[in-house]
Amino acid sequence: MVPDLTMRGQDDPHGRALTARPPTIGRLAARVHALAARPADWWRLIGFDDSGPARIRLDDADGVPVWLTTWPPGHGATVDARVSTLIAGELAEVMITPDGVTERPLRANRVRVHATPAPTYTNPGPAYAVSLHL
Repeated sequence: MVPDLTMRGQDDPHGRALTARPPTIGRLAARVHALAARPADWWRLIGFDDSGPARIRLDDADGVPVWLTTWPPGHGATVDARVSTLIAGELAEVMITPDGVTERPLRANRVRVHATPAPTYTNPGPAYAVSLHL
């Protein structure tokens, strides 16, 4: 018997149940990169709040929420995300290690993948910063 390779409309022509898998870090990083390249989709949603970072929830990427965050000058917060990118402004990643506190400046348009523990970001610049997180 020859299988019918022209079956259309089926996820699996053998009738097996497909299990949904969580997205890989690579897919999440590609999603953040693609979304950052389309500011027309989210720029109008940005809100500026002097009291602290403002988080705006965007659409879900494969069941993972996407957050747009604005950072006022001098403020910081812990980012509970697996992938993030700086869109505009200045942010620094602050890590507490057994050797002390390390502060590393972030570069715009570079996608960062985070491990545990979640990083803490702070805005050392004189203007607001904008970032995307998954």
